[in-house]
Amino acid sequence: MLYLNADNIKAAGLDWDQLIDVIRDAVTVLGTNDYSQPIKPYLRYGDPKNRIIAMPAYIGGAASLAGIKWIASFPDNIHHNKLRAHSVTILNEHDTGIPLCVINTASISAIRTAAVSGLLIQEYLKNRKGSTPLKVGINGFGPIGKTHLSMVTSVLGDRLERVSLFDLKPIDAAAAAAEYGDKIQVADSWESAYTAADIFITCTVSAAPYINIAPVKGSLQLNVSLRDYKTAMQEHMNAIIVDDWEEVCRQNTDIENMHRENGLQEEQTLSIADIVCKDALQQYGESDTIMFNPMGMAVFDIAIGGYYYRKAQRDNIGFVLPD
Repeated sequence: MLYLNADNIKAAGLDWDQLIDVIRDAVTVLGTNDYSQPIKPYLRYGDPKNRIIAMPAYIGGAASLAGIKWIASFPDNIHHNKLRAHSVTILNEHDTGIPLCVINTASISAIRTAAVSGLLIQEYLKNRKGSTPLKVGINGFGPIGKTHLSMVTSVLGDRLERVSLFDLKPIDAAAAAAEYGDKIQVADSWESAYTAADIFITCTVSAAPYINIAPVKGSLQLNVSLRDYKTAMQEHMNAIIVDDWEEVCRQNTDIENMHRENGLQEEQTLSIADIVCKDALQQYGESDTIMFNPMGMAVFDIAIGGYYYRKAQRDNIGFVLPD
């Protein structure tokens, strides 16, 4: 069995084109129903905002794998110089169940999350004719925000005009600019990052919604952290996309709140499979505002884990553990 840690995943690198293709292929498999993904249970104890989540899944297709991700999310860790999230992913051979690989790092979650966002950006750009430069806002600059910055600069390339970053903690603007260039700026509030953004990404640990300003018309709202938008913001969204309705309409997410308070129903939303497999965004114009709410699908974690497992085998990365 192969063991991979955070340093091994870092050595394997971030090829965003390949990673997004992995997610696209996985969504295509969802479209053929060649997968299994039970609703993930939440283990809670002590402080109710803390949770440890079990995420089992099987993903079929050309690179079939089964597995599980066990991820702990303790938001207050960030106030004690500790990572908010810690996770272990186990990959099993699909036809024997034999454990193939253990990946001990939460970076798989961050990479999966950003790759899914990258896929939505690619689909969104299909509706944006021409080559007008785009402004991006990222609210929250922890591991998820930093991974999204890496992805956005790669996916948008020359179309990126500016990325405005905001976090409640000070951001090292010089370090960000040294890595990504002079297109990076640090905003003085989430509002200033949000009100000019063609693509706005929430990467916070917010426990309660706070966004109460109409978004830029025609923008893409990537509600990655899921608990940031007031329910009244629903009226500004021409299309609401979810990865999986049953997963995302619970645990006090913005989608659950819109369902409970505004009557939002599953049939009023689009799934990520609708977007990729049915080109569902083609019915919307450039002035329509798109909102994506991803709870995080275990099949995507297993697909990304499989990508790094195969890459580690090819490149002789990681540690072989005895049975």
